[in-house]
Amino acid sequence: MDDGDRQEPGARARPLVVVDAANVVGAVPDGWWRRRAEATELLRDALGPLAEAGFPAGGLPAELRWLAVPPLEVVLVVEGAARRVAPSATVRVVGAQGSGDDAIVRLVTEAGAGRPRVVVTADRDLRRRAAGRGVAVLGPGALPPRSRLPGGQKGRIRPG
Repeated sequence: MDDGDRQEPGARARPLVVVDAANVVGAVPDGWWRRRAEATELLRDALGPLAEAGFPAGGLPAELRWLAVPPLEVVLVVEGAARRVAPSATVRVVGAQGSGDDAIVRLVTEAGAGRPRVVVTADRDLRRRAAGRGVAVLGPGALPPRSRLPGGQKGRIRPG
Protein backbone atom coordinates (compact mmCIF):
# COMPACT_ATOMS: atom_id res chain seq x y z
CA MET A 1 0.00 0.00 0.00
CA ASP A 2 1.44 3.37 -0.93
CA ASP A 3 0.81 6.66 0.86
CA GLY A 4 -1.97 7.53 -1.61
CA ASP A 5 -3.97 4.52 -0.44
CA ARG A 6 -3.77 5.16 3.32
CA GLN A 7 -7.12 6.00 4.80
CA GLU A 8 -8.09 7.98 7.82
CA PRO A 9 -10.40 6.05 10.16
CA GLY A 10 -13.90 6.22 8.69
CA ALA A 11 -12.64 7.49 5.32
CA ARG A 12 -13.90 5.97 2.10
CA ALA A 13 -11.50 3.51 0.45
CA ARG A 14 -10.39 4.80 -2.93
CA PRO A 15 -12.08 2.59 -5.56
CA LEU A 16 -9.80 0.49 -7.74
CA VAL A 17 -10.37 0.42 -11.50
CA VAL A 18 -8.31 -2.24 -13.29
CA VAL A 19 -8.31 -2.09 -17.09
CA ASP A 20 -7.44 -5.04 -19.34
CA ALA A 21 -5.30 -3.08 -21.83
CA ALA A 22 -4.95 -5.81 -24.44
CA ASN A 23 -8.68 -6.37 -24.58
CA VAL A 24 -9.73 -2.71 -24.51
CA VAL A 25 -7.14 -1.57 -27.07
CA GLY A 26 -8.54 -4.15 -29.46
CA ALA A 27 -11.96 -2.48 -29.38
CA VAL A 28 -10.76 0.23 -31.82
CA PRO A 29 -10.04 -1.18 -35.31
CA ASP A 30 -7.31 1.26 -36.32
CA GLY A 31 -4.30 -0.96 -36.90
CA TRP A 32 -3.50 -1.39 -33.19
CA TRP A 33 -2.13 -4.90 -33.86
CA ARG A 34 0.82 -3.31 -35.68
CA ARG A 35 1.41 -0.62 -33.02
CA ARG A 36 0.33 -2.13 -29.70
CA ALA A 37 2.47 0.04 -27.44
CA GLU A 38 1.39 3.28 -29.13
CA ALA A 39 -2.29 2.28 -28.97
CA THR A 40 -1.85 1.40 -25.28
CA GLU A 41 -0.29 4.81 -24.58
CA LEU A 42 -3.34 6.44 -26.17
CA LEU A 43 -5.58 4.34 -23.91
CA ARG A 44 -3.52 5.29 -20.84
CA ASP A 45 -3.92 8.96 -21.74
CA ALA A 46 -7.69 8.58 -22.21
CA LEU A 47 -7.96 6.95 -18.77
CA GLY A 48 -6.08 9.72 -16.96
CA PRO A 49 -9.06 12.00 -16.29
CA LEU A 50 -11.04 9.16 -14.66
CA ALA A 51 -8.72 9.13 -11.66
CA GLU A 52 -9.53 12.73 -10.76
CA ALA A 53 -13.07 13.15 -12.15
CA GLY A 54 -14.57 9.64 -11.91
CA PHE A 55 -16.85 8.04 -14.49
CA PRO A 56 -19.81 9.98 -15.88
CA ALA A 57 -22.70 8.92 -13.61
CA GLY A 58 -25.23 8.81 -16.45
CA GLY A 59 -23.52 5.86 -18.13
CA LEU A 60 -23.26 3.70 -15.01
CA PRO A 61 -25.68 1.13 -13.61
CA ALA A 62 -27.13 2.29 -10.28
CA GLU A 63 -25.09 -0.26 -8.30
CA LEU A 64 -21.84 1.18 -9.72
CA ARG A 65 -22.53 4.89 -9.17
CA TRP A 66 -19.65 4.88 -6.67
CA LEU A 67 -17.39 5.06 -9.74
CA ALA A 68 -18.61 8.61 -10.33
CA VAL A 69 -17.12 9.78 -7.01
CA PRO A 70 -13.39 10.57 -7.32
CA PRO A 71 -10.64 9.99 -6.61
CA LEU A 72 -10.20 6.57 -8.23
CA GLU A 73 -7.07 4.47 -8.50
CA VAL A 74 -6.75 3.55 -12.18
CA VAL A 75 -4.48 0.62 -13.08
CA LEU A 76 -3.75 -0.43 -16.66
CA VAL A 77 -2.51 -4.03 -16.96
CA VAL A 78 -0.30 -4.50 -20.01
CA GLU A 79 1.40 -7.49 -21.59
CA GLY A 80 3.55 -8.35 -24.58
CA ALA A 81 4.76 -5.45 -26.72
CA ALA A 82 2.83 -2.97 -24.56
CA ARG A 83 4.92 -3.77 -21.46
CA ARG A 84 7.20 -0.85 -22.30
CA VAL A 85 4.38 1.66 -21.72
CA ALA A 86 5.23 3.98 -18.84
CA PRO A 87 2.77 5.09 -16.17
CA SER A 88 1.34 8.61 -16.17
CA ALA A 89 0.71 10.93 -13.24
CA THR A 90 -2.78 9.46 -12.80
CA VAL A 91 -2.62 5.93 -14.26
CA ARG A 92 -0.49 3.16 -12.80
CA VAL A 93 0.76 0.68 -15.40
CA VAL A 94 1.40 -2.92 -14.36
CA GLY A 95 3.33 -5.18 -16.72
CA ALA A 96 2.05 -8.74 -16.48
CA GLN A 97 4.85 -11.25 -16.01
CA GLY A 98 2.69 -13.97 -17.54
CA SER A 99 -1.01 -13.86 -18.34
CA GLY A 100 -2.58 -10.41 -18.19
CA ASP A 101 -5.80 -11.99 -16.93
CA ASP A 102 -3.95 -13.65 -14.05
CA ALA A 103 -2.30 -10.33 -13.14
CA ILE A 104 -5.69 -8.59 -13.11
CA VAL A 105 -7.26 -11.24 -10.88
CA ARG A 106 -4.26 -11.03 -8.53
CA LEU A 107 -4.54 -7.21 -8.28
CA VAL A 108 -8.24 -7.19 -7.43
CA THR A 109 -7.87 -10.09 -5.01
CA GLU A 110 -4.98 -8.41 -3.17
CA ALA A 111 -7.01 -5.18 -2.91
CA GLY A 112 -9.47 -7.05 -0.69
CA ALA A 113 -13.23 -7.33 -0.56
CA GLY A 114 -13.54 -4.24 1.65
CA ARG A 115 -12.40 -1.98 -1.18
CA PRO A 116 -14.68 -1.12 -4.13
CA ARG A 117 -13.18 -2.74 -7.24
CA VAL A 118 -14.05 -2.95 -10.91
CA VAL A 119 -12.42 -4.70 -13.87
CA VAL A 120 -12.93 -3.29 -17.35
CA THR A 121 -12.79 -5.95 -20.07
CA ALA A 122 -14.90 -7.73 -22.69
CA ASP A 123 -13.08 -11.03 -22.10
CA ARG A 124 -15.75 -13.51 -20.98
CA ASP A 125 -13.45 -15.71 -18.91
CA LEU A 126 -11.90 -12.74 -17.11
CA ARG A 127 -15.36 -11.27 -16.46
CA ARG A 128 -16.41 -14.60 -14.89
CA ARG A 129 -13.24 -14.85 -12.78
CA ALA A 130 -13.58 -11.27 -11.49
CA ALA A 131 -17.29 -11.57 -10.72
CA GLY A 132 -16.57 -14.82 -8.85
CA ARG A 133 -14.40 -12.80 -6.47
CA GLY A 134 -17.08 -10.19 -5.85
CA VAL A 135 -15.54 -7.67 -8.26
CA ALA A 136 -17.77 -5.49 -10.44
CA VAL A 137 -17.21 -5.73 -14.20
CA LEU A 138 -17.73 -3.19 -16.99
CA GLY A 139 -17.20 -3.48 -20.72
CA PRO A 140 -14.83 -1.27 -22.74
CA GLY A 141 -17.74 0.98 -23.77
CA ALA A 142 -17.85 2.40 -20.21
CA LEU A 143 -14.43 4.01 -20.73
CA PRO A 144 -13.71 7.26 -22.50
CA PRO A 145 -12.71 6.46 -26.08
CA ARG A 146 -9.02 6.47 -26.83
CA SER A 147 -7.73 8.47 -29.77
CA ARG A 148 -7.27 6.58 -32.99
CA LEU A 149 -3.74 5.86 -34.10
CA PRO A 150 -2.51 8.46 -36.57
CA GLY A 151 -2.73 6.97 -40.05
CA GLY A 152 -4.74 4.03 -38.70
CA GLN A 153 -7.15 2.33 -41.05
CA LYS A 154 -10.67 3.24 -39.97
CA GLY A 155 -13.06 0.33 -39.89
CA ARG A 156 -10.55 -2.28 -40.97
CA ILE A 157 -10.98 -5.62 -39.29
CA ARG A 158 -7.99 -7.36 -37.75
CA PRO A 159 -6.77 -10.15 -40.02
CA GLY A 160 -7.66 -13.63 -38.71
